[in-house]
Amino acid sequence: MELVHKKKLVEGLSERELTNPEGAGFDLRLGEVYKITGDAFLGETERKTPNIKLVQKYKKGSKNKIKIKPGDFYLATTIESVNTPKNLTINFKPRTTTFRSGLFLRTGNVAPGYCGKLTFALKNEGPITVEIEMGARIVHAQFEEVSGGGSMYRGQWQGGRVSTAKREKQV
Repeated sequence: MELVHKKKLVEGLSERELTNPEGAGFDLRLGEVYKITGDAFLGETERKTPNIKLVQKYKKGSKNKIKIKPGDFYLATTIESVNTPKNLTINFKPRTTTFRSGLFLRTGNVAPGYCGKLTFALKNEGPITVEIEMGARIVHAQFEEVSGGGSMYRGQWQGGRVSTAKREKQV
């Protein structure tokens, strides 16, 4: 919590997380949902991710929702953004209510030095349609100390972008 207040480790946390966090990290909320279209290319030195279309966005005070049918696949961002220092990395665990409802998050690791919103894959692998409210807590962020060195993130996702605009050379 000290790093949140002094170093802006996580920005945009809900009042609940600022005053009464649960577990060994923070719960992050659903901010934007995107449908992917087109095609993708993942090469040795170049890549192009699919096109994205914004489907739903969190609006404070609004109770907007999205219905996710069985088999639906989306990219989802968090409301919160992070600013990881050189000595921390972030790993994620989906909240159990997401998978109890049939929704599965595909998450990755946040490297030291990354700054921006977080993007996850969200898929309904269950047999029922799930309605989820924008702003709902979907993932638990756990911070781990990196000791003995390491390097800062220098990838092209810095700042929280969700997709590439065209084929680009990897850093």
